[in-house]
Amino acid sequence: MDTSSTAKDSIALSPLEAARTSTDDDRNHSESGPNSILKGLSWLDRFLAPLVLLAMILGVVIGRFAPNVDSVLNGAKFEGVSAPLVVGLLVMMWPILTKVQYEKLPAMFQTIRLWRQVALSVVLNWIVGPFIMLAVAWATLPDLPTYRTGVIMVGLARCIAMVMIWNHLAHGDGDYCAILVIINSILQIVLYSPMSLFFINIISGETALQLEYSRTAIAVCIYLGIPLSAGVITRFGIILIFAGQATRILDNIGDVFRVVVPMTLYFVVMWTSAFFLVYYLSRRPGGAQKYGSMTGTYASFELAIAVCVAIYGVDSDQALAATIGPLVEVPVLLGLTYLSVFFQRRLTWSHPDDLETSGDVATA
Repeated sequence: MDTSSTAKDSIALSPLEAARTSTDDDRNHSESGPNSILKGLSWLDRFLAPLVLLAMILGVVIGRFAPNVDSVLNGAKFEGVSAPLVVGLLVMMWPILTKVQYEKLPAMFQTIRLWRQVALSVVLNWIVGPFIMLAVAWATLPDLPTYRTGVIMVGLARCIAMVMIWNHLAHGDGDYCAILVIINSILQIVLYSPMSLFFINIISGETALQLEYSRTAIAVCIYLGIPLSAGVITRFGIILIFAGQATRILDNIGDVFRVVVPMTLYFVVMWTSAFFLVYYLSRRPGGAQKYGSMTGTYASFELAIAVCVAIYGVDSDQALAATIGPLVEVPVLLGLTYLSVFFQRRLTWSHPDDLETSGDVATA
């Protein structure tokens, strides 16, 4: 019996199987294309940037042609913030935190690989990311301390929830991404207040823009703690912010758009460094690299907006700068998602079998 012939026959594909395999390959290729990435976004996420821009314009128009809007908004306050805006900020944070799958936490913490990925993610999110944003904020906004502070506050608000959408579109590991989102949600409550004081008061030396720990902690507890148990979506808080700043926005439109520069630089620098660092360290086939770079790149603009409003006021430059974030986020991260899919096909990733034989070093 010809064993070599038998081996060939067992490996060979019938014409039907070959056609099916070819079709599957074509389908997998098309599923990674630009159209599939856009289709992977919900209607609201797909049009997030224009909707935020529309909310800004509507807020400016209301503030310009309704002179009594300030007195109406400030009729009732909670912790120094107008009641309608408190409601808007809470509801804006609410859906973000309901997407996190907290029930997965116990089971996933039983692997060493997870702990190594968590350690790397914490370094990228809570050390590398904030310092990169600090650097680009000072490099691009040296003469605008109030706007610069708002940008830095965005860099301190780490990724929760929407990063899961970008991770899914980039074909990343959903389970690992979910656990990182859970961890960042917890760390956000604990670290945002002290890190805000450290980056604004100590490193930046903003003597005229001092943060108080108690006020920052209260703001984080209100706008991140309360929404942990709820889930509805709206962005009308942005309309209220811009309604109260119509005149200042129109008078300083150039400064407002300068805020786009450091945020764009932050996304590009952070994603590039995180993606190739994790690729170099882990050589995991595809998933880990993409979710690592996405979780390190994304910022929680909702929390940054809420804290800036609570600390500096709804009519502050800091709140205005933080509100620019969602305009930059969607188009830039969509482009970075395309890059993730591109590098998935172009780079040589480790084979799954190699990971099994090489142990946990593969995802170090």
